[in-house]
Amino acid sequence: MRTATALCSLLAGVAMLCGAAEAVDPLPGVIVARARQIVLADTVEALGTLTANESVALTATVTETVRVIHFDDGDRVERGQLLVEMSSREEHAQLAEARATVSEAHGQYQRTKSLAAKGIATRALLDERQRQWETARARLAAIESRLADRLIKAPFAGVVGLRDLSVGALVEPGDLITTLDDDSAVKLEFPVAATRLAVLRPGLKVLASSRALAGRSFTGTVKAVNSRIDPVTRSVRVRAMLPNPGHLLKPGMLMHVVLQQAPRTALLIPEEALLPLGERQFVFVVTADNKVDKRQVRIGERRPGLVEVVEGLAADEQVITHGHTQLRPGQGVQILAIDDGSRSLPELLRSLPGGSRQ
Repeated sequence: MRTATALCSLLAGVAMLCGAAEAVDPLPGVIVARARQIVLADTVEALGTLTANESVALTATVTETVRVIHFDDGDRVERGQLLVEMSSREEHAQLAEARATVSEAHGQYQRTKSLAAKGIATRALLDERQRQWETARARLAAIESRLADRLIKAPFAGVVGLRDLSVGALVEPGDLITTLDDDSAVKLEFPVAATRLAVLRPGLKVLASSRALAGRSFTGTVKAVNSRIDPVTRSVRVRAMLPNPGHLLKPGMLMHVVLQQAPRTALLIPEEALLPLGERQFVFVVTADNKVDKRQVRIGERRPGLVEVVEGLAADEQVITHGHTQLRPGQGVQILAIDDGSRSLPELLRSLPGGSRQ
């Protein structure tokens, strides 16, 4: 109230000082602001959880003892890199035997094939030699597969977790060896109210931050929207992808998400310029000849201290924010200051003639 009273008396006083020499009725002084066009993006805020782009728990598939471990906690590995070797002496002996058998069976088949071409060997004998060779090859492939089960390799490039076994440990099928995460990019999953479903689509921009990484923000895009709505929370799960070149983001991290919908250009004015009358909204516009024009406007969304004007006003038109008490359409006014949003009302008052005395 003190600020408003001071403003009214100051505006009246300044107007009297400036206009007393020219007119008996001084022009009322006003403070105006220009209608500004600003790009707005409607936002949705949520909390989400990070998961790795690809993630797997590496487990044993056979019962065997660990012979060699080729990684340490937190190592970065490449696709196909050997991580763990298990004991396989018996399988290597069987492999040597199988290779010898395949070589012998192949030689027998080639000799029989040559004899059959000369009419010395029968067709039945040739078929038998071919069957023996193919059987030996199949047995060799089976042994090679069992050997491969004793070699744990990285299915993709990423970072391994903590290892929970040592050389000589006996592992069984299903025992955890380590975890592997591809964190070159991370998935961010968060719920959004189903009422926003119409505006959710792949490609929307996402801005994410975490208290664990204060001062850092990460930009990504929506990859997919779940096809089902949770019947309990009435929300839909959204998945976004965030690049992670510095590997700062970790799977499981809690993130604050700001989903930015399609940007649009809006016309904004200070809230102080609105003059509500019932369900209608009006503003006083100062025309080029410094006359007052009363306009009805239709407003849209609100921002802190600002309101969107959807209809009734053009960009760069000057609306009266302070000093519109008892003004009437067509009345002449004197612009004392233009409020560009950079200064508070007390600062504007102090900048006016005689303001330092208030």
